[in-house]
Amino acid sequence: MNSVIEVLAKSHAHIFLETDDSGILQEVHEHFTFFAPGYKFMPAFKNKLWDGKIRLFNLRSRLLPRGLLYALSEFCKSRDYRLNIASSILEPRSDIEPPKDILDQLVLSGADGNAIELRDYQTEAYRFAIANRRGVLVSPTGSGKSLIIYALIRWFIDNFPEAEKVIVIVPTTSLVEQMYKDFGDYSRLEPHKFNHEVAVHRIYSGKEKVNISARIIVTTWQSAITMPAAWFKDFGLVIGDEAHLFKAQSLTKIMDNLVNAEYRIGTTGTLDGTQVHRLILEGCFGPVYQVTTTKKLIEADTLAQLKIQVLVLKYNDATRKEVTSLKLKYPDEIAWITNNEPRNRLITNLAIDQQGNTLVLYNLVEKHGIPLYDRLKKKLLSTDPGRQLFFVSGSVKTDERERIREIIEKETNAIIVASLGTFSVGINIKNLHNIIFASPSKSQIRVLQSIGRGLRKASNNQGTMVYDIADDLSWKKRRNFTLDHGIERISIYNKEGFDYTTHLVDIL
Repeated sequence: MNSVIEVLAKSHAHIFLETDDSGILQEVHEHFTFFAPGYKFMPAFKNKLWDGKIRLFNLRSRLLPRGLLYALSEFCKSRDYRLNIASSILEPRSDIEPPKDILDQLVLSGADGNAIELRDYQTEAYRFAIANRRGVLVSPTGSGKSLIIYALIRWFIDNFPEAEKVIVIVPTTSLVEQMYKDFGDYSRLEPHKFNHEVAVHRIYSGKEKVNISARIIVTTWQSAITMPAAWFKDFGLVIGDEAHLFKAQSLTKIMDNLVNAEYRIGTTGTLDGTQVHRLILEGCFGPVYQVTTTKKLIEADTLAQLKIQVLVLKYNDATRKEVTSLKLKYPDEIAWITNNEPRNRLITNLAIDQQGNTLVLYNLVEKHGIPLYDRLKKKLLSTDPGRQLFFVSGSVKTDERERIREIIEKETNAIIVASLGTFSVGINIKNLHNIIFASPSKSQIRVLQSIGRGLRKASNNQGTMVYDIADDLSWKKRRNFTLDHGIERISIYNKEGFDYTTHLVDIL
């Protein structure tokens, strides 16, 4: 007789596993245990305070994140175990009328005030989320994630009691403001049904966090994590936008506190490719659903055409031999690269030579971003003093970032020097023509999201050029870190089907 696992509802955050065979629970525990990416470099592991593992199933409490029910089902199938799932987990709520689809009643508008409709893939994602009540919607930059989110929110507030609220959690204050603005754009043609100034409340540092009358809360996760457990009890729908950027422990704590949130939807432009990352998100929200891909959107002419120029900087033999002899660790190699005079001169000249709005993305503010900005400013003063130049980092206030973004959308030949943390993810810029990766990165998420900054269509932007800078400091059999990262980025381009060419560029 097959062994049986009974699955009982603990809350909307967790399920409880019950079985007569304790060995099965140990198997489940081992199956949902993983080493954290990069655990060997984390202080807690180095100080022997942690073994480097993430455990998604609590063997003592027998609780598993509810979003992993499908993964548990697959686990049981592979071992021929029988899974009995309580009906309360599968059946919809009985205390309200069956929720009605409201797409036919929605009157949507774009930023220009003209009427718009959901595209087919957006409609399918909307219906998947409603039917499954939870899930991770993987939808790339430019696919209209915020419109899907808005439609889901309108569906919820039209169908569920007023006492039940919606919380939208985002990673940055800029995204709080952008989401608020997007909701205003989408509802412009039906203000009598939805007034975003009344219906939506924004929360981040300095904003009111209690005594809120609005039904919809848009907040950063950094603000949400500070709230007491009781604060979360009224929310029936949670949407985690750009969910891949949330710290895992903070996301888990927030989702655990949302005990009454039956509907849990995460959105992200891409997953980072690791199994543990995917399972953490699935545990919090539910199964992954691929909405569409960047390649499909480009082929459908929804996004601008994309070309990538990979510039492999080939340093001379003496430099490569010297750097190799130093046996630099990764942070030291990054410091060497960002301080390299010929490299920074190349980036400066490359940015100035571009026609159209150009985004220069850096990682280190003091050591790289500010020096690059100062270089560009000095050169533009002598060559093109009327050309607009902007600098963005985490220290630039939210309203100023939004002001810069709005200016850029009206410019035709500006340069923006921006940190990866502020402009690589989520920020909606419809008028970019060129992107320069001034800092090396191997993160699949950062690479794809950064590219996405330039793919939104505008009347004067039919194509986007990306300059990916890789540094070849290898010598004999020793290959440097950032060259390896460049090779990993190329593998991402191959996987995504992007159009790219590689060029060797000699540099001192």
